Amino acid sequence: MIVYTVGTFDLLHVGHLALLEYCKSLGNVLAVGVASDRVVNSYKLNVPVIPLEQRMEMLKALSCVDIVRSYDELEYVSGCKELKADIFVIGEDWGNKPYNVAVESYLLSRGKQIKKVRYNPRTSSTRIKEDVMAQNSHNAMIQSKATGFDDPKEWTRISSQVKADHDALQEALEREE
Repeated sequence: MIVYTVGTFDLLHVGHLALLEYCKSLGNVLAVGVASDRVVNSYKLNVPVIPLEQRMEMLKALSCVDIVRSYDELEYVSGCKELKADIFVIGEDWGNKPYNVAVESYLLSRGKQIKKVRYNPRTSSTRIKEDVMAQNSHNAMIQSKATGFDDPKEWTRISSQVKADHDALQEALEREE
């Protein structure tokens, strides 16, 4: 059986690994579709940190992954047809967008399966990005103090700016999800 799943796979992490290992357990061949930056930009605010070619290279290196292909349109039927997928694995946030409904109709009309999985609560690419930004803000404050910006007024200004930057990033990431 051929299992197919799709995603961005930016900042590869243990949640991705758990998903891919689960997918592999469902069949003999695991094919992974990787969203191009253009596709990601069409539904998320942030572009991936890792370029498409590198995201694909990392996935190809995993023993549980047999096929890696990119996709440049929010459309999954052609990938399922090309791969002759028996099972299409989707995330818990799968909605009723036309491209989602189209692939569901295609697969179900051919007696194929759709498996919905829950995301790993331990981590996410968004959480990693938030942690990196918070760490960078903290390091910037420490560096500012080390370079003589220990004047209370300057420190307050810098702290306010860091908080504003963090809040803006948090808001952007929440809109992305």
